[in-house]
Amino acid sequence: MEDLELKNLWFSYEKKLADAQLLNAQSWALNLRCFAEIQQKKAASKLRALAIHNVFAVLLGIVWVLFLGVLVWGNGFVNPYFCVSVAAIALFSLYAVIVYIRHTAIINSIDYNESVVAAQEKLARLQTSTFRSIRVLWLQMPFYTTFWWSPEFISTGASFWLISFPITLLFVVLAVYLYRNLRVENMHKKWVRAIMMAGPELRNVVRSMAFLEEIELLRKDV
Repeated sequence: MEDLELKNLWFSYEKKLADAQLLNAQSWALNLRCFAEIQQKKAASKLRALAIHNVFAVLLGIVWVLFLGVLVWGNGFVNPYFCVSVAAIALFSLYAVIVYIRHTAIINSIDYNESVVAAQEKLARLQTSTFRSIRVLWLQMPFYTTFWWSPEFISTGASFWLISFPITLLFVVLAVYLYRNLRVENMHKKWVRAIMMAGPELRNVVRSMAFLEEIELLRKDV
């Protein structure tokens, strides 16, 4: 009789323990789902703001490219330095417009009903493309120092060779240096991080990735 009572007590204890574990697991699952929804909303908010920024950038970029095209057309290639410089700036601006459109398409393709990993992969592509575009756009700097050149100015000699040309050369060196050093692996350097995170493009992407990363970390802990 005592053995039977002990067995019943043991089975009762095991059932209560199993019920408690089940309730605990259900509670963790509910907490994880609520946390994931909050983090996803935070990430979506950052990306939504970035998408709106990109739309305005595209509109302004198109107007800017058309304006530069009118300047080149109006010059009639009378001043080749002006035309080449402005045309180069227009091409870089057109590249930026295309990049903004592509980034907006990636943002709109993110479905938070998919797995977090799938969203992270798209954000990683967005981050890589943002890094590359920022690096490329720095290469247009020297052309902002040459659009006002003219054959007459160069022929004057001293002012061009002692002031204007060294400044342009300095900007060329700086542009190439930035292009070579603004990389993901250099983000631990304060000056690289300050430049790359100055605009909303990379800043919002990185924050969105961090929100989704916290979901994965909590899921692994659970």
